[in-house]
Amino acid sequence: MNFFKQDNENTNFWVSYADLMAGLLFVFILLIGAIVTKSIILKSDLLSNKSRLQKNKTALELKNDEIKRLKKILLEKNTQLVSFSKKIIILQSITNDVNASLLEKERKLKDYEGKILVLSNELTDVNNSVKLRDKEIVKLLDTIGEKETRYDRLVEQMQKTKKSIKNLTGIRIKVIAELKKALGKKIKINPKTGSMRFSSSILFDVGKAKLKEDAKLELKKVFLQYVKALLSNPDIKKHLNKIIIEGHTDSDGGFLYNLQLSQKRAYEVMNYLLTLNFVKKHHLKDIMIASGRSYLNPVLDKNGKEDKKKSRRIEIKFTLKNNDAMKEIEKILDEKNER
Repeated sequence: MNFFKQDNENTNFWVSYADLMAGLLFVFILLIGAIVTKSIILKSDLLSNKSRLQKNKTALELKNDEIKRLKKILLEKNTQLVSFSKKIIILQSITNDVNASLLEKERKLKDYEGKILVLSNELTDVNNSVKLRDKEIVKLLDTIGEKETRYDRLVEQMQKTKKSIKNLTGIRIKVIAELKKALGKKIKINPKTGSMRFSSSILFDVGKAKLKEDAKLELKKVFLQYVKALLSNPDIKKHLNKIIIEGHTDSDGGFLYNLQLSQKRAYEVMNYLLTLNFVKKHHLKDIMIASGRSYLNPVLDKNGKEDKKKSRRIEIKFTLKNNDAMKEIEKILDEKNER
């Protein structure tokens, strides 16, 4: 009894299992069928799309060919247009050149017409002038003999004038020579100007304009010898005009600063010299002048560069009267004008 019951249960199990497997198989077959159907549909759509794309590609290639043909035509037209433009520019340039040439020729023609008119007038004037010149030539031939005589006299007078001017310009040289002779080797003076020089470092402290006390004695000694030599010699004294005290600096610093410093130093030296009894006795105050020159007249070394140490200096110099010279020159000029 139990055996039949167990056999029946096993049979039911396998029947259920078979049904289950049959159901799964059916589902699998349906799934496969659906996949195959979908694949066939997709393949059909793909072929349809591929055919449509091929047609579109063919149409696009035809359009590209048409576009290339149109581009080629457009390029040819542009080339023709550029060629035409160049020809137009060349024609315009030729036209401008022709117009300019015509204007230039027209202007030259007017100039030639004006010149012809002027030459015609000048020719008339020349003819008239020739007639007058003929008369003048006759007069000139009559006066040639007289002119030759006057020329000889003028040459002679010119030689005398040159000699007089040479004598006048030699006055300063003579004065300097007399001054050197009087001073000898005691005081060194400039052989060209006759001036004597004092170094600023001896007379003043750096940047100062107050005269050093220990420098006053030497300044007094040298100045008096210099002035006495000028005044004691009648050949020098009669030509003496002014005694000048000049202050000079080097080029360090600004021009105005150096100008003020050089002026103060020149005034300081002159004020001291004016206190000397000899200066008062001979009334030299009336002919003494103080002047600052800043760095306008530097002393140069052998290479042409500024010697700053020597440029910082006080110079004492003199000027000569030129009244006699001017009168002599005026006399010579008056004599020439009278002739």
